[in-house]
Amino acid sequence: MEEQKKNRDRIAVLIPCYNEEKTIGKVVRDAAAALPDAVIYVYNNNSTDRTEEEALAAGAIVRREYLQGKGNVIRRMFREIDADCYIMVDGDDTYPMDEAPKLAQKVLEQNADMVVGDRLSSTYFTENKRPFHNFGNTLVRDSINRLFGCEIKDIMTGFRAFSYDFVKTFPVLSKGFEIETEMTIHAVYNNMQIDNVIVDYRDRPAGSSSKLNTFADGIRVLKTIFNLYRDYKPMGFFGTLSAILAAISILFFIPVFRDYLHTGLVAKFPTLIVCGFVMMAAIQSFFAGLILSNLDRSSRRDFEVQRNMLHR
Repeated sequence: MEEQKKNRDRIAVLIPCYNEEKTIGKVVRDAAAALPDAVIYVYNNNSTDRTEEEALAAGAIVRREYLQGKGNVIRRMFREIDADCYIMVDGDDTYPMDEAPKLAQKVLEQNADMVVGDRLSSTYFTENKRPFHNFGNTLVRDSINRLFGCEIKDIMTGFRAFSYDFVKTFPVLSKGFEIETEMTIHAVYNNMQIDNVIVDYRDRPAGSSSKLNTFADGIRVLKTIFNLYRDYKPMGFFGTLSAILAAISILFFIPVFRDYLHTGLVAKFPTLIVCGFVMMAAIQSFFAGLILSNLDRSSRRDFEVQRNMLHR
């Protein structure tokens, strides 16, 4: 274990990149100025411009990920790099790197597992010129905070710091921009320490274009939230489904039962049969939630054991 620690970087700056030749050099230089002892890694994700050359010229270590998508790049970075603290930032020069030491301090000195560079509490809504992005960020943040009972200030930020524990226990499943949502829910679900640092946000410089598709990627993010809620909160998901099915069954059964009380006859057998099947589905959904909830508790125990093994 001591030998492993010696081979780790103290701070690793991770920059996933796709066609950011206009900004990547400045981001690398700003990172080096803010964190002079850090090792700066740029992962080139099939760029067709001079991103790689500009990053090398600025002094970064450049590696490649050939599977397209931000999630694929982050999987590669987390797998290959060992560090006490990881600073992840986009290569589009929209985040102030002079705030990076604050994020690193919370990981290195205050035991934070994930530190969120919070744009939404500062200049994001005035600087960002894409109104649907503003709406989408608010929707995603409010949805996750309500569903998972947390108070994360910025879910979709590309400026974060992570601990070694977080990086080495995080199973990357997403391929694209929904990765930020997945990281946030992983930290919340596993009761990891999450801290917040408010950072200024500036819109992309002229000539630099966003790779985020507002509607297509927005739908993927909402689908990710739905799937992770089902997986991480099975009793909440299947319990709600059970309650809805039971309510539908009872609602349609009431007039059938009322007619039976008045006439002694069942006039709507098809409705009665459907009500019975829907109620059976409600009961099955409830017990599915119970079973999956027990499996979920077992998974949490396994996670804590796995996390403890990292320090042996």
